[in-house]
Amino acid sequence: MTTATDNGLGVLDGGQLRLLRAIDGVVLRWADSWGAPEFRFPFLMRCQDLDAFDYYDNFPHLGLAATRLDPQRLGGLLAETPRPVAQMPTEVMEPTAFALPSAACYSVYLNLAGSELPAEGALRTTVGTCFRNEEHYQGLQRLLGFSMREIVCVGPEEVAKNHLLRAKDVVTKLCAQLGLDVRLEVATDPFFDKNGGKAKMQRLFPVKEEFVVDGLAIGSVNYHRNFFGERCDIRAGDDTAHTSCLAFGLERWVHALTARFGSTDAAVSAIESLS
Repeated sequence: MTTATDNGLGVLDGGQLRLLRAIDGVVLRWADSWGAPEFRFPFLMRCQDLDAFDYYDNFPHLGLAATRLDPQRLGGLLAETPRPVAQMPTEVMEPTAFALPSAACYSVYLNLAGSELPAEGALRTTVGTCFRNEEHYQGLQRLLGFSMREIVCVGPEEVAKNHLLRAKDVVTKLCAQLGLDVRLEVATDPFFDKNGGKAKMQRLFPVKEEFVVDGLAIGSVNYHRNFFGERCDIRAGDDTAHTSCLAFGLERWVHALTARFGSTDAAVSAIESLS
């Protein structure tokens, strides 16, 4: 069985890995049928790229950095500190240019920066190891590092919105087939400055809706309007591209499906029997 400590570090056993791959396989089949090729991006992102998205203004509580340790200062610390070292002090760390991202879709927009897409836009799918600096952690429901599968649409406004409608439809049908009691709940995701005009539009038209099972958000659909299109200079036809995405927290699906079916084997069988 999975063990997960209160610091957010969890371990998946063989059965849970099979279940994670089975649910990921379902989403990959959707992506393939929708014409979304799969990409794999680096685990790290540049701090300057995240800052270009106002990430540190809007998500300061989630930020995590990948920092190089200075060998000389580290040597001095080890000579004076009881071992093993539980925490590395900032004094031995060098300034870093790299961050641990909290979502997988950011790299898609950066990869398409400066692009002129066809009028119908483009789809991409990726899975990333994402990281969030949470106030608390809880088993597979809330991890420090977790797997996020996304299907991202970059294109005209109506294309981006239709991507969300199709995504909500297939996820709702999947949950019904699996007997998951799911609710679609409006959430907030501050891509825009709280006091800006776009923030007011955000409150009028939800940009994030979550699929919630037993109080746990196992996925979401997100509409960013032309925010990332503007920041990354991506065009679709004659207009600045709009973006939207379907996102799954795969470990959360493992938790929800194991609770629903009583075991990982039974959950895998249920997924494999889907028509």
